[in-house]
Amino acid sequence: MLSNTIKRIIISSFLFILGLTLFRDYKLYFMLISYIIIGYDIILKAIKNIFKGDFMDETFLMSIASIGAFIIGSSSEGVAVLLFFQIGEAFEHYAVDKSKRSIKGLMDLKTKIAHLVVKGGKTKDVSPESLKIDDIIIVKPGERIAVDSIVIEGSSSLDVSPLTGESLYKEVSINSNVLSGSLNINSPLKIKVIKEYKDSTISRIMELVEHATEKKSKNEVFIRKFAKYYTPFVVYSALLLATIPPLLISGATYTTWIYRALLFLVVSCPCAFVVSIPLSYFSGIGAISKKGVLVKGSIYLERLAKINTIVFDKTGTLTKGKFSILDIKLKDIGKEELLKYVSCVEEFSTHPIAKSIVKEFENLNISNDYKAEEIKEIAGKGLIATVNNKEILVGKKELLQDFNILIDEDLNISEKIYSSIYVAIENKFKAQIIIGDTLKENSKEAIYKLRKSGIKNLIMLSGDNEESARKIANELNLTNYKSNLLPEDKVNELETIIKQGNIVAFVGDGINDAPALAMSEVGISMGAAGSDAAIEASDVVIMGDQINSLSQVIALSKKTMKIVKENAFFAIGIKFLVMILGAIGIANMWAAVFADVGVTFIAILNALRLLSFKNK
Repeated sequence: MLSNTIKRIIISSFLFILGLTLFRDYKLYFMLISYIIIGYDIILKAIKNIFKGDFMDETFLMSIASIGAFIIGSSSEGVAVLLFFQIGEAFEHYAVDKSKRSIKGLMDLKTKIAHLVVKGGKTKDVSPESLKIDDIIIVKPGERIAVDSIVIEGSSSLDVSPLTGESLYKEVSINSNVLSGSLNINSPLKIKVIKEYKDSTISRIMELVEHATEKKSKNEVFIRKFAKYYTPFVVYSALLLATIPPLLISGATYTTWIYRALLFLVVSCPCAFVVSIPLSYFSGIGAISKKGVLVKGSIYLERLAKINTIVFDKTGTLTKGKFSILDIKLKDIGKEELLKYVSCVEEFSTHPIAKSIVKEFENLNISNDYKAEEIKEIAGKGLIATVNNKEILVGKKELLQDFNILIDEDLNISEKIYSSIYVAIENKFKAQIIIGDTLKENSKEAIYKLRKSGIKNLIMLSGDNEESARKIANELNLTNYKSNLLPEDKVNELETIIKQGNIVAFVGDGINDAPALAMSEVGISMGAAGSDAAIEASDVVIMGDQINSLSQVIALSKKTMKIVKENAFFAIGIKFLVMILGAIGIANMWAAVFADVGVTFIAILNALRLLSFKNK
């Protein structure tokens, strides 16, 4: 649906064109109606500002310049002044709307109720905010933990990826600390509150986002800054031009110099700024969108052009963030036979790793007529079953150790980097299935291009363990990395990097990245796989998760800023030249039209060059 402003622009433009072409004899009437439609709000705002005593802004300049054009018989120029101005304002409002999205995704982590254990062992649903330290609560499968607590009964798997970015699920049992916002996967847990809601992890994340957003500089658009000085200069210069020369120059008339003063005001109308500068930004944004990247506002292009450091989250940003089988180590068994045994046992498990293994085996199209019987789950360790009269153990290393089954150390792969599933048949070790997260196909290319484009620091901040983070950092040849980080740790590390004088962009995809995205000079999120909170907190969204497009985005932002400066200096130079010539009586209305409409048109063409920009 078209906005009211766009409708007015269309109607006013239609009347403007009719007055210039088909109905020239009634031109003044068409221009007057067109003027009222497109400019009534600007005139009213200028009048209100006059009564407020704060009227030296662009609306005041637009008003007197356009009214002046009507007075000197240039009604079409008077309409054009406000028409171009409104078009520029429409561009600006579009940019502002893009950057005003609230961070709603964080609310998904906050549970609305908690099951408080009361006398008699019964439970009562209460708000998380009402919980006190040492309260006992029950967390059912599929529910999130309301406040930071410690497990006192039960064992389960927790999805902590929204908090730490860790792709592997966390196994918890008695005496394990659990964070608010974590999702319970398998079994009910009875937990004891160790922190009130206001001090819990999810509450701190939301507070960090709020404070980090406040630290962002709220730069005014260039035209606003320029108008602060430009408008008073133009108004007072025109006033002096209309009154002083007739007093000092013999034979000079007020009629001549008032005409020149009004001509001066028409020339001074900053249409070239109002249209071409926002259009330069939006041409840049449009060109970037062709790369599958959304920039939420023009100010972020300016910031991107200055970036010298990029900080990455690991899981889901540089890596796929999904479980996959990396390798299978076999001992005295064929791969196909092993897969038959494992798949028929693991299909009864609710654990996410088990599900990923079954899915991976299905992709291999292996016929499995084996049937698992007498299935027994050992909490937090794995499954025991009978298949074709053979006892099968599938699970963690600890499961095999409980049955005194020796694991071949020559085959054993460190679990500090990867997670593993161990398989034993008839009390003999048969296989280690290595599970892990892997690099995205384009991550190496992305880092290479960014380094080549002049980004001096490429840093990774991760919630994963030290060994896993170091492996990824070395593969990508990153400048530095930090591991084992919670959301507040990422913010602290980011603050340190910023305090070192770096201009930082942060790239992430999870809710846990929202505070860092909000704090950085430019927050960049992964749109396809990213959480709603990360997308809303960010300034730039890579819609297809093609992280290798970042180098093109930065190149386009630099080109955009170059064209913005070109248009600004060109418009200022031409306008001041024609204003001086008009003041001394050399320039006429045609020169004024060129300095206004002509300069605007040339600046627009220059801005549109961005749409065909190709990064070499």
